[in-house]
Amino acid sequence: MPAEGANDADGASGRARFVQVFLAQRAQMEALVSRRIGCRATASDLVQELFLRFWRRPQVKVEALDTYLLRCAGNIAIDHLRSEGARERVNDSLQLEVADDHVSAPHVALEVNSDLQRIEAALRELPERTRQIFLLNRIHGRKYAEIAKAMGLSQSAVEKHMMRALEACKASVAPPPASTRKPGKAP
Repeated sequence: MPAEGANDADGASGRARFVQVFLAQRAQMEALVSRRIGCRATASDLVQELFLRFWRRPQVKVEALDTYLLRCAGNIAIDHLRSEGARERVNDSLQLEVADDHVSAPHVALEVNSDLQRIEAALRELPERTRQIFLLNRIHGRKYAEIAKAMGLSQSAVEKHMMRALEACKASVAPPPASTRKPGKAP
């Protein structure tokens, strides 16, 4: 059984090797991420985030660390694009199409803001699990199967939670029902 000091030395040398390989690959990783997402500053931030992810987790034994880091950089770019795409889909789905030229822009902005507030309120009223499933799907772009696996549920249960959340959102922006009184009768 190796001495405890030997494990510490192995850990320190492993970290030193990681830093050395990471620094050697940094420019190539940033270039790869920048090509995929189209922004150098964001690419730099994402590569820094990748460094922190590796630094915080236990040492992983990988033979070709340089290749592994490049693959991870590519994956982090894909994750970023997915999350950006999810944000754009949410924004697009919440924007109103104005067909009438007489509707003013401030009026539309107020209406959209009001709808967003009602949707947010409806989401806050949902049970925690339902709200979490909705956010994972609609904001983070996760598929039902991924959510089911991560939360230990069946895909059918995830679908039911999503239906509940979508119905609550839809009901929150639906116009109030028309009065059921008969015309000509006083209340």
